[in-house]
Amino acid sequence: MRSYLVIFFAFVFSFRLFASSYGVLDSRFVDKNGDLLADTPTNKKELIDPPYLIFSYTPHESADIYKRSWSDFVDYLSEVTGKSVVYFLFRTKEAELEAMRYGMLHVAGFSTGMVPDAVNYAGFHPFAIMADKNNKYGYTMEIITNSASNIKDIKELKGSSLTLTSPYSNSGYKLPIYILQRDYNLKAKVDYSIILSGKHSKSIKGVADNKYKMAAIASSVKKRMIDRGDINSSDIKTLYKSKPFPTTGYGYIYNLEPSLVKKIKKAFLTYNWRTKNGKPSSLKKEFRDKDKFIEINYKDMWQEVREISKKY
Repeated sequence: MRSYLVIFFAFVFSFRLFASSYGVLDSRFVDKNGDLLADTPTNKKELIDPPYLIFSYTPHESADIYKRSWSDFVDYLSEVTGKSVVYFLFRTKEAELEAMRYGMLHVAGFSTGMVPDAVNYAGFHPFAIMADKNNKYGYTMEIITNSASNIKDIKELKGSSLTLTSPYSNSGYKLPIYILQRDYNLKAKVDYSIILSGKHSKSIKGVADNKYKMAAIASSVKKRMIDRGDINSSDIKTLYKSKPFPTTGYGYIYNLEPSLVKKIKKAFLTYNWRTKNGKPSSLKKEFRDKDKFIEINYKDMWQEVREISKKY
């Protein structure tokens, strides 16, 4: 089964079908209730009830680490749905998006900036987000530099370079470009050059190792890297911190059988982040400050992210 998936994805992703800006739902979808999501098909022939589920987590860091981290949840998702679950390791966000577009990805976590594109282009239905025990969620975008650097102010970016992740990232690309132009009159590729690292982890490690002068990153990724011992917090200083934004959105493809959707939602919302003997689950070990999944309203929660995405 896995070899078939690898061949399929290798074929599909050799084509660059994805454009970075999708402000409205694709023409093949309808939205009669105005929630900005593709409606579930009323024609039963258009619904799918796959023999097994393919699940992925946004590929913005080490794939192997997250495969281990999600192992307990994958087992629980299988238990609740009664279906085998395949955790697929996508190497790029574009690949993850195209997989759902073609119906080869059923349940997924898409990064903040990718959620609107996944909704509009692939029929993604986000319904949950990670939160702590007090239902607090979110992360901030930070612009960081090495602690030993002489850079003290974000204005010193002019005439220099900023490392970003990829054009599909909110905190790693769209938001910093937007903030820098709005608040500091610094225009990308005019007042400063852009270096693309591809991943938040590479940007953060690059700053810590003095490879990059400055980088825009997600605070949540930085925290997990510090917790794992990948970097020392003393090697990095923050020049700018944004207000909180929603983190990865979790959901499913729009045309899944409704009875299966109910089971998928149940798996997320009833997952125990600790084992029966009280020890942290594999997911809790990685996301130490999180305790549960909570339901979200995409239309309201991603409003500002959508507005920024339209600009960049």
